[in-house]
Amino acid sequence: MNDHTIADASTLHGWRRSKYSGNEGGSCIEVLDGYPTGVPVRDSKAPQGPALVFPSAGWASFVAGVKNGYLST
Repeated sequence: MNDHTIADASTLHGWRRSKYSGNEGGSCIEVLDGYPTGVPVRDSKAPQGPALVFPSAGWASFVAGVKNGYLST
């Protein structure tokens, strides 16, 4: 494991999805709060797969951009 990836994301507990994801079982990402080196993000369909770890400030900017509509299609 390096600072940017977690090989088996299932080894960490406390993953959460956005409340806007719904319960239809579609494509979702999950994030983990409180990780010491940033914000881990994983694919909810592959919980044993890898997670990417983003710097906290970068993740906060991304979320703000989504909330403000800057990244909509």
